[in-house]
Amino acid sequence: MTRKIILCTDGAARGNPGPAAIGIVLADEQRREIEAFGEAIGRATNNEAEYRALLRGLERARQHSDTIEIRTDSELLARQLRGAYKVRAENLKPLHAQAERALKQFTRATIAIIPRELNRRADALANAALDERQRTDDE
Repeated sequence: MTRKIILCTDGAARGNPGPAAIGIVLADEQRREIEAFGEAIGRATNNEAEYRALLRGLERARQHSDTIEIRTDSELLARQLRGAYKVRAENLKPLHAQAERALKQFTRATIAIIPRELNRRADALANAALDERQRTDDE
């Protein structure tokens, strides 16, 4: 369990708060996709969706490795987890605490802020899950 896993996450909410979903991509060090999926998560703010995507991604990544590199386009999420920003929003405090606990399960964990263009796959999965949920709700 020593190989590094790359975790790309994205959360999306239509409205803030509104219907929300997450997108997760797990890849190996050669960027070969191991697992990728999107899930609707109900009603959430965009930042809640970002945290929920991270938490779900960490849960899945733990099954593959104890070393992880997290890539997100959410500056708020990354900077809060690095301790550069305080978590002021009450709705994010429990999610932040959960994320800190989940990260401690890894021997090594890093988090990188990436441009949105480099996170297209996770974004597309989150939006596809939102579209699917909207279609089934409209039926």
